[in-house]
Amino acid sequence: MTVEDVYTLMTRSQELPYGEARTVLVEDALRRAEAAGDEVLAYRVRVRLTDAYQFGGEPAKAFATFSRSLAEHDRDPGRLDEEHMLLWQMKGMVGALTLFPEIPLDRTYAVLDDMERRYLAGGHSLQAVYRRRHLVARHIGDGTADDWYAKWRAARRDELSDCEGCDPTGMVNHLVETGRHEEAAEIAAPVLAAQLTCNEQPQSIRTAMMPVFLRTGRPEQAADAHRRAYRVHRSRLADLSDIADHLEFCAVTGNEARGLEIVQRHLGWLDRAPSAHAEMRFAAAAALVLDRVAAAGHGAATVRRPAADGRPAADVPLAELREELRTRATDLADRFDARNGTSRQGDLVRATLAAEPLTGFVPLAAHHRRPAPAPAPVPRPAPQEDLAGEDDLDALLDIADERRTRPDFGRALAAWRRFDALAETAEPTPLQKARRLDARGVEHAVEGDFDEAVACWREAARRFAELGDETRRHRVLSRLGGMRVQNGDADGLQDVVAAVEYFARNPDGDGAATGALIRLATVHLDLGNAEDAVAALDRIAEDDAPDRAGEAWFVRGQALLKLGDAGGAAAALRRSAEAARASADPEEVAAPALLLARVLAAGEGGPDEEAFALLDEAITALPGHSPMRAAAHCDRGLALLAADRAADAVPDLVEAIAAWTAEGAHEQAVLLRVDLAAAYLAADRHLEAAEAAEEALPGLDGDVARRCRLILAHAQKRLGEEDAAVTFQALAEDAGQEGRHDAVAHFLDEAADVLTGLDKDALAAERFAEAAEAFEKAGDPYGVVRARRRAAMCQLWSGEGEKAVTAMETARAALAGLPPDNEPARIWETALVSYDQARLLARTGALAEAASHASAAVDGFTTLDETGAAEEATRLHDDITSALNS
Repeated sequence: MTVEDVYTLMTRSQELPYGEARTVLVEDALRRAEAAGDEVLAYRVRVRLTDAYQFGGEPAKAFATFSRSLAEHDRDPGRLDEEHMLLWQMKGMVGALTLFPEIPLDRTYAVLDDMERRYLAGGHSLQAVYRRRHLVARHIGDGTADDWYAKWRAARRDELSDCEGCDPTGMVNHLVETGRHEEAAEIAAPVLAAQLTCNEQPQSIRTAMMPVFLRTGRPEQAADAHRRAYRVHRSRLADLSDIADHLEFCAVTGNEARGLEIVQRHLGWLDRAPSAHAEMRFAAAAALVLDRVAAAGHGAATVRRPAADGRPAADVPLAELREELRTRATDLADRFDARNGTSRQGDLVRATLAAEPLTGFVPLAAHHRRPAPAPAPVPRPAPQEDLAGEDDLDALLDIADERRTRPDFGRALAAWRRFDALAETAEPTPLQKARRLDARGVEHAVEGDFDEAVACWREAARRFAELGDETRRHRVLSRLGGMRVQNGDADGLQDVVAAVEYFARNPDGDGAATGALIRLATVHLDLGNAEDAVAALDRIAEDDAPDRAGEAWFVRGQALLKLGDAGGAAAALRRSAEAARASADPEEVAAPALLLARVLAAGEGGPDEEAFALLDEAITALPGHSPMRAAAHCDRGLALLAADRAADAVPDLVEAIAAWTAEGAHEQAVLLRVDLAAAYLAADRHLEAAEAAEEALPGLDGDVARRCRLILAHAQKRLGEEDAAVTFQALAEDAGQEGRHDAVAHFLDEAADVLTGLDKDALAAERFAEAAEAFEKAGDPYGVVRARRRAAMCQLWSGEGEKAVTAMETARAALAGLPPDNEPARIWETALVSYDQARLLARTGALAEAASHASAAVDGFTTLDETGAAEEATRLHDDITSALNS
């Protein structure tokens, strides 16, 4: 065990986020420092271990390391310094002492008094001390919090004051509790607009501001604060108490589904909560969320609780878990109140458990429209005309037969209702009964009750046969057969064929033959027989039922599309759309316009102006919500995305997702979220891209899931999140299982790029080295050179100078593998290696060799006329030469 091992471990730990992995490295470093007998080094490591415990979710362990460090410093302050850091850590100790009910308040007050004494002795402002006294007063609820707040605000800030984000966050928390929301907003405004680098910011100020935004009528800002802050908190055990605030936000804004997701994600953290206070707050907020979930009608749900301390993992009934969490929270509150001698913590828990919605539903994103409740039975459209003066049953049935088309369906219904009213006192004839039964089948079909429609039509056909009315019988058989095939009964084709052949032999002059042939063509399409569909349409007489020409052309377009004749399909669909535009019903144009737009968008050049015009026309023609309107928005959004108009695509994709969610079409909504994530990413809306991708991923698999993870990785990278490296590495592992070495190399290179961008250079060096191996397997010599070169530089930046020198030599050796037929590329890569090798050697003290490599880089860049790069290499060479001559 050497001192160098300690420094290596500490360097590695600093590249990790606060948490268990970082803490383990610092603990190991402390053991090695103590074993090496280096008292000063062990002291300095122990001071940093206090931070690792405090910010890593184990504040109770920090008490011991802090106390020992402080005592050692007091014994020998000249040799064991770090006084500023100890005074800074003292603030955290005061706050942490209040979080454990078993720690007497006297101890907290003693630390506060010692803190004040040390601050005064050092000539520091008492601003930070007043803030901690305020914090303790708020926790206890002894009535002095306002006084300490005033002193805190009035005191001078200095180098021991909390950062410019944390100080206002504490003020906002106080003002929210006292109902001074506008004042809180004023204090927070400059902080929210600032660039903060504190470990706890800006997520803490955003979390504190959620109730402020809600109370001051800014729900969109509240939702944004929740999304951005929780995204940081969710990976930090130390932030469990903050996560409780986000649970309460979800519960009071109608986002109980999101709240349940958060409960599920963090429920296991209760078994290793950073403090009793965080445990209490999370348990109370989680119970509130479960209460709201039950109130929304999902009380029979279960929640998966992970295994812990001998307790197996289990799906716990929601009601049981809710009561358990309630009891847990109130029991802990009782312990705090017993120690504090007040009812403050119990009052806060009770308020959380009883919290009511502060506002209506607050969508967390545009596509989070609340799903519609389960649809009630479709009501029959209200009659459009008063037929009270018509007493002739046959006349009423004739009126209905004439008006069965969608625009006049209200008149048909009116006629049937009048018929039914008269039939209560006047017995209809057998033919009238059969006709009314046929009509009931039509009503059921319109309402979506297909089984009832089939039953009515079977009976109506039987009755018409008994009455010898073959024309009406075959009309019914055509409808019956079409409905049977539509619902999976291929034998229905026989009924449709029988109707076609009958009307071919017995034309009636009112378009029955054309109608039967259109239905036959539709049935053939349903059965996958596109050629037979075209053949059926070819039999239509040109002068029969010209008002149905648009429908016939639409079916022909569908058939030709299935046969691969896109040009013929487009021509047929244009004819269909033209006929629809000339009809009395403008909504008829929607279907052919939508399908024609799809055909055009799928062409070699992608969507053109005609396609967009057709989509606009289809959406305009469809009033209200409908599956076809959702499909039109979907198609227009995808077309805009394909045309590199991502920002324009977003509203249509959002509308389609919201509509499909409301319709209960969750599979379509999930798949389209991937495209929405892609549109958000292309429109530089990286947070929305990441969240849309994360929402979609659980419902995906295969290539779609892989595409979604790739979008997520790039969104995370743009957000500056370290998770991007994890996502890229997971993509690399998937690609490796499939033997796609080029993809492995690319994803590892991306992961390394993320890490070095976050100054995680030791980890980045490992990823670049792995990428170089993958590039070698993929047969990409350029990738090998670049990855080895970047690995070497990352090793330099992480303090591994000797290893960096060796790694750069492997990059130079890899230059020999570059193809000889691309001299400019070879010169460029060689110049880059020379430039970085010069930088590296200069940093490690080999100035003469560094100067030689810098000169070579200048020559290479100059040969390629890369003026900017040549000038940069020249400056490097001059700096090295100057250092050599000094």
